[in-house]
Amino acid sequence: MGTITSNARGSAAESSEATRRLSSAPIADEIEFLLARARTIGIIRANQALEPLGLKVRHYVVLSLAASDLTPSQRELAEFLQLDPSQLVSTIDALEARGWVERKPSSEDRRVNVLNATPAGQQVLTQAQEAIVEAEDDSLCDLSVDEREQLRGLLKRISFR
Repeated sequence: MGTITSNARGSAAESSEATRRLSSAPIADEIEFLLARARTIGIIRANQALEPLGLKVRHYVVLSLAASDLTPSQRELAEFLQLDPSQLVSTIDALEARGWVERKPSSEDRRVNVLNATPAGQQVLTQAQEAIVEAEDDSLCDLSVDEREQLRGLLKRISFR
């Protein structure tokens, strides 16, 4: 795992001397540390890829869920994303201010707001998905297609048990 450059795709530069040296520390074999480091590198790359669209990963995730046919409530989003509701509100507010999502009363319970992507939000999401695929390809360039699918399956097992 190398240092991250600042180019648009977030390509990994050759590992710094410090990274090479510290990668031999015992913590470098701990799964929680490796997950956190891989997550940080992935988020940096994804944020760099989304920047031209005025998005960050958190915006992208909320927009993607709002564009699904699942019509998630704000409470469901907060739970699913493991966010404090106040963090989610500011993210939704930012997307709403750009005209990319809208809050609507749920058809099942008018007291509950659900989130829907607008047509403009759908357009931006399409561009964001393309950027995310490139960032993911860059992050996982050392893995084969089969290894990527295995990793995806393992992470889903951990995330949604």
